[in-house]
Amino acid sequence: MFGYITINKPELKIKDFEKYHSYYCGLCQALKKNHGVMGQATLTYDMTFLVVLLSGLYEPKEKAESHRCVAHPTKKHNMRMNDISEYAADMNILLAYHNLMDDWVDDKHIGKLSLAKLMEKDYKRLKVKYPRQAQAVEKYMEDLKLCEEKKETDIDLAAGLTGRMLGEIFVYQEDEWAQTVRNLGFYLGKFIYLCDAFEDMDKDRKSGSYNPFLLQTEEISAREVLNLMMAECAREFERLPVLMNADILRNILYAGVWVKFERSQGETKKDA
Repeated sequence: MFGYITINKPELKIKDFEKYHSYYCGLCQALKKNHGVMGQATLTYDMTFLVVLLSGLYEPKEKAESHRCVAHPTKKHNMRMNDISEYAADMNILLAYHNLMDDWVDDKHIGKLSLAKLMEKDYKRLKVKYPRQAQAVEKYMEDLKLCEEKKETDIDLAAGLTGRMLGEIFVYQEDEWAQTVRNLGFYLGKFIYLCDAFEDMDKDRKSGSYNPFLLQTEEISAREVLNLMMAECAREFERLPVLMNADILRNILYAGVWVKFERSQGETKKDA
């Protein structure tokens, strides 16, 4: 995963941070329960956002528990879990499996292949359980590979691949809110792809790896493009009848998603 969809902690109220962290710990527990320690190792803040979003939209019955974990063995942590936690844990496995296999194909890293093989049984089960989402991830990996091979110059087309995939992952059920959630995921996915590509420009220039920003014949303002993507994403979010977790979600969408990007920009300026 990409690591962009997180909170801006200094701007978040203490009670909201504690609630957000309890969702994070709940997702970790769901991964451990359903997919073992190997699944737990795939935990991301990206899927925590999905738990917070869908929990705010559907308000499912939640279960609160306290557990110790490997990372914090001396102190119990509050964990908030519901059916959405289970769904996000499964989506985490779908994405992690393909990321590992992609790393194996690209770098022939035997460790990544070994990890993927350990997850293969769970992946095959989830592929049957979630055919729409699994197909979206598989098509995304295929189309992205083709995009890289042909060195696609259309930056919007390249980013749209991630957008369409994440949009399908975000749709928990086909109902009256599905298209809005799908649109939100689409624009957020495009934002993530473009952030990642922009951050990797120097590295990709040196390695010769595909990066659509490096293939542009005219100068593009990355900040303007990213602002546009997040404006569209935020507009879709505000169409949803979300009251629960709204402050946490707005913190992420209006501020948190920029934290990693701004940090990378600061490091670039410092290096220069």
